[in-house]
Amino acid sequence: MPCGQLSGGAASALYVVGVDVGSTAVKCHVYDRAAAVRGSGCRKVEALYPRPGWVELDPEVLWRQFVGVVKEAVQAAGLHMRQVAALGISTQRSTFITWHKRTGKPFHNFISWQDLRSAELVNSWNRSLLLKVIHVIFTVLHFFTGNDRYLAPSFLTFSTQQASMKLSWVFKNIPEANEAAKKNNCCFGTVDTWLLYRLTKGSVFATDYSNASSTGVFEPFTRCWNPTLCNLLSIPMSIYPPVKDTSFNFGSADSEIFGVPIPIMALVADQQSAMFGECCFQPGDVKLTMGTGGFWNVNTGGNLCASRRGLYPLIGWKIGEEVVYLTEGSMSNIGTTIKWAQDINLFTNVDETAKMARSIVDSQGVCFVPGFQVSANDPCLCASFMGLKPTTTRNHLVRAILESVAFRNKQLFDIIVKKVRIPLQTVRADGGVSNNSFVMQMTSDLINKKIEKPSNTDMSSLGAAFLAGLASGLWTDKEQLKKLRRIETVFEPQKDEEEYKPAMDTWMQAVKCSLHW
Repeated sequence: MPCGQLSGGAASALYVVGVDVGSTAVKCHVYDRAAAVRGSGCRKVEALYPRPGWVELDPEVLWRQFVGVVKEAVQAAGLHMRQVAALGISTQRSTFITWHKRTGKPFHNFISWQDLRSAELVNSWNRSLLLKVIHVIFTVLHFFTGNDRYLAPSFLTFSTQQASMKLSWVFKNIPEANEAAKKNNCCFGTVDTWLLYRLTKGSVFATDYSNASSTGVFEPFTRCWNPTLCNLLSIPMSIYPPVKDTSFNFGSADSEIFGVPIPIMALVADQQSAMFGECCFQPGDVKLTMGTGGFWNVNTGGNLCASRRGLYPLIGWKIGEEVVYLTEGSMSNIGTTIKWAQDINLFTNVDETAKMARSIVDSQGVCFVPGFQVSANDPCLCASFMGLKPTTTRNHLVRAILESVAFRNKQLFDIIVKKVRIPLQTVRADGGVSNNSFVMQMTSDLINKKIEKPSNTDMSSLGAAFLAGLASGLWTDKEQLKKLRRIETVFEPQKDEEEYKPAMDTWMQAVKCSLHW
């Protein structure tokens, strides 16, 4: 039987389940052949903050939320589990855990991609003489060989969002993990790997290329775990899972979990999944996700672009012989900032923020600088409001927050245009903040591009479902998926970007004042 094809009753199943295990919620949707949502479930993710800057997730709580949300969505759809042809799982990236290979017992909680325990190590490494020497060596190798794999290895600049430095921290600070690794009894896994391990009762230990390439430990040029980096950081190579295709038959969930064995047909990282859900299949296709953080992704096809000034290469997905690369730029604290503003009662309902921003002609010179998560480039960056006056109202504060999102979108887009030498197509947006018409219109004006917003902004779960549906035979190819896209709104430029120049110049000055606090 061909890989990925289903037999028996599952072959006639007409539904696919897509789960998105995000930073703030675990969401699940049941899709039919028309990619219409038949049932949904959602559970809030409760992060743990054991120390300042540390962010963790309880693995057992996350497991219960995952199982519960799948059952909830299938029940809401009025279906039986045996009617599910495939399960696709999209997960937050670089959040990881290590556990004992024989007992399955974790050595620690999930360490989140938002965790900052390695910030000092990241900053000292990025400034180190050794890193500069390595950079020179690879530059010389590229000059003499012309081989792009030497252009800029992914580990030449570290980020606190990556797993690499935090994984090094684990082996320096958790003796049980270190001892197990010496005996080849330690497993490393991002959220997808852990869920797959639990779903299959420990029989399958694997990840996919999109999740692996997002860790900072996997080299996208060579498509393997990076032995040079692991040697530098004293991380044992034995801990890593095998890397499989993104759309692939990973095995089935044990029948004790959902009552019947459900084929697990896709594992995918959340931003890459959203890219697939938006049908950004061609080089030059652009996706903007505005959720907890903000992510710009450009499909670069079979060409892997080296890291350049805030942009970094990723594997989008691998399906059979096809490997699609992406270039990504990211911004922290988008949804986080808006949630904070709600928590301090700047507004009661997030839906009213666009109207509040439009109720005034400008922010009266008030600027907001986001910096709740310490920047790896500047660990002393502080979040701040600047330009406050006796006449400043809540509307001015809310507008300043929303403008800061659009200004940062403009900054990243300009870098992409300059560094990614591929003609860019229409931008496709998703994520909760894409529902804010003020941010969307201002971003469209600033970048002078059309921005499409889908009717359903949960693109990560849809992308996981698309990938699982392709592997199971529910859908035949990507051309069929394109026909299933539903666009709710298209934002077209209405103002010249020059009209925003005074406000953006003031905002950039405010950012400079917030550095090195």
